[in-house]
Amino acid sequence: MLRSLITILALLTAFQGTAQYYIRGDVKDINNEPLQNVKIFMPATRQVFFSGFGGGYGIPSRHEFDSLIFTKDGYDTVALRINTSEYLKVVMRVSQRDNTPVVQKMASFTIGAEENQTTIATYYGETYTRLIENDFVKTNKTAQTTFGLRIDKASYSNIRRFINQNMEVPPSAVRIDEMLNYFNFNYKEPGGDTVFRTESRITDCPWNPDNRLLYMNISARKVDLSKVPPSNFVFLIDVSGSMDLPNRLPLLKEAFQLFVRNLRSIDTVSIVIYGGTVGVWLPPTGGDSKEKISEAIEELAASGDTPGEAALRTAYKLAKSTFIEGGNNRIILATDGDFNVGIHDEKELEELIVKEKESGVYLTCLGVGMGNYKDSKIEVLAKKGNGNFGYIDDIKEAERILVMQFTQTMYSVAENVYLDVKFNPDVVEQYRLLGYDNKVSEFKNVIGEPEGGEIGSGAGNTILFELKPASKDSMLSDLPVADFTIHYQLPGDTTEITQKYESIYNYLPLIEMPQSLQFATALAMLGLKLKKSKHIPDFSWKLISKLAAETALPGDYLQNQFIELTDKSEKIYTKKRSRKR
Repeated sequence: MLRSLITILALLTAFQGTAQYYIRGDVKDINNEPLQNVKIFMPATRQVFFSGFGGGYGIPSRHEFDSLIFTKDGYDTVALRINTSEYLKVVMRVSQRDNTPVVQKMASFTIGAEENQTTIATYYGETYTRLIENDFVKTNKTAQTTFGLRIDKASYSNIRRFINQNMEVPPSAVRIDEMLNYFNFNYKEPGGDTVFRTESRITDCPWNPDNRLLYMNISARKVDLSKVPPSNFVFLIDVSGSMDLPNRLPLLKEAFQLFVRNLRSIDTVSIVIYGGTVGVWLPPTGGDSKEKISEAIEELAASGDTPGEAALRTAYKLAKSTFIEGGNNRIILATDGDFNVGIHDEKELEELIVKEKESGVYLTCLGVGMGNYKDSKIEVLAKKGNGNFGYIDDIKEAERILVMQFTQTMYSVAENVYLDVKFNPDVVEQYRLLGYDNKVSEFKNVIGEPEGGEIGSGAGNTILFELKPASKDSMLSDLPVADFTIHYQLPGDTTEITQKYESIYNYLPLIEMPQSLQFATALAMLGLKLKKSKHIPDFSWKLISKLAAETALPGDYLQNQFIELTDKSEKIYTKKRSRKR
C-alpha cells in the first residue's frame, strides 16, 4: 500500500514538474448551483479529473491553450478550447429529451396483415429483438408488400461465431435477408447512369415441392474511386471495461489499423472514446498522417463503465463541427453494445439517433464480443442512423468489411431505399417474404411506411419469396408475376426517385439455375432451420450440405466455409436432440 502511494505521489510530482500552466475554474448549472463530481477529461494527457464540493477545480497543463471535456450523468456534455491564463466558468445544462414519441417505421409490412407484439429476448447474456416471421399473404388486387432495403450483413458472421463455438444459434439472431446480403449473390453492374440493375428468377422450393421460389437480384452501381469526395470519418470506439478481452478491443484496434491504409490525404479522421468518461482521443487529423492515427489507435486501453449516450452525442457534435459539404460524413461506432450509463433502452436510443441523423452524418456500426453482446441495441442504432451494420468475429471479417468491401461499407450510392411489390393474383395464389422480419415492441404510432435503408457502392441484394402458384408451370410461362418499384434518394438529395421492374414467370428447375442462386437456396434453408421456422418441414441437414457442396465455387473460401458450418450445425443440434431423448 505504502509503495503504491509513493508511486502515485512520484507520478503527480513528475507531472507537476513538467506543467507550465494551471487551469482554474468552476462548474455550475444554469441556476448558478455548483456541480460536484463532474468528470473533466483532458485529451492532451488523457487524464480524468473531478470538480470539488463547490464545483471548483484546478488542473495543471503543459500548454497555454488546452482542451477540456466536462461530463455528468443527466447533463449535456461540454467540450471547450481554453486559455489557461483565464478563470474558466462552465455552465452545464440538464439534458433535454423530447417527449414526443417517434413514429415507428417497419422493416416490412403488408396491407391488411395483422402483426403481434414482440419483446427483447436474452440468450447466453446477449440481447436480441424477437422477430415476427413474415407469414403467407393471399394475393388479391389490393395486396401489396413493402420493405426497406439495406446492406447489413451482421447476422451471418454472428451465426458463424455461435456455430464455431459449438453453441446453438439464438433464433432471433437469424436474419435471412442479412445472410443473403453477406455473399453479394449474382451481382451484375448496372449500365449507363442507372443506380440499380434488377433481375428475377423462379425455381423449385426444396422444402415444399408444391411451391416455387422467386429470386430478385438488385445490384447497385459502383462509385468511381477517382471521383469519390473527401471523407470525414469519426471513429467512436468503446474502451469500457467490458471490451478488455482479445475478441473485443484488441480485435478492433487491429481492424482500424487495416482501415487506416485506405485513407487519402483529402480524408479526415477523428477518434472519440468512451470508457469511464467520454473524450476526443484524436482531434481531426488528415489521412496523410497515417502514422499519427495508427499510434493513437495502438494506445487505446479498456477500463471503466459505458456512457454510450454521451459518447454518441459527442461523436455527432464532432462530426457536425467538421462536416464536409458534399462529402462523405460518417461515424463508425465499434462496440459490444453494452451501454450502462445514460440512456440504454432500445427505444430511447432510437429516439436519439432519429434526431441526430437529420444532420446528414451516416452511422456504420461494428459489433464485437460474446456473452454480453447487445445485438438489439447496435442494430437499432445502425437502422435508425442511416447506416449499416456488421459483426466482426475475427480479423478476416474485419479485413473483409474495412478493406475488401471498403467502398461498399463506407460510400453510399442511395439512401432511404425501399421496395413495393404487388403480385399478380392470376399467377400467384399466396406468397411469403423470407427475411425482413419485423421487430416491433409496441404498435402505438406505427405508420404504413417502411424503414428505408442505405445502399453502398457495388452492393448486391438478393430478395427471396416463397410462392404458391395459381396453376402449373407450363400454363404460367412468361406471364407477369409481380411489379417491383424501387424508391430511393440520392445521397444529400431529398427528391424521391422510382425505378420499376416487371418480373415474369421464367421458371427453371433448381438444378438448371445459376450456381450462385442454387447456393443461395442452401443458405436460406440453413437460416430457416436455425430459426426453427414454422413454415418448413423438418428436412435433413444433409439436404442443405449436399446442395451447397454441389454448387459452391471450388476456390471460394466463404462458400466452402459455409459447408463446414452446416456440418457443424448438424452435430450441435443432433447432439442436443439425442440428449433430450
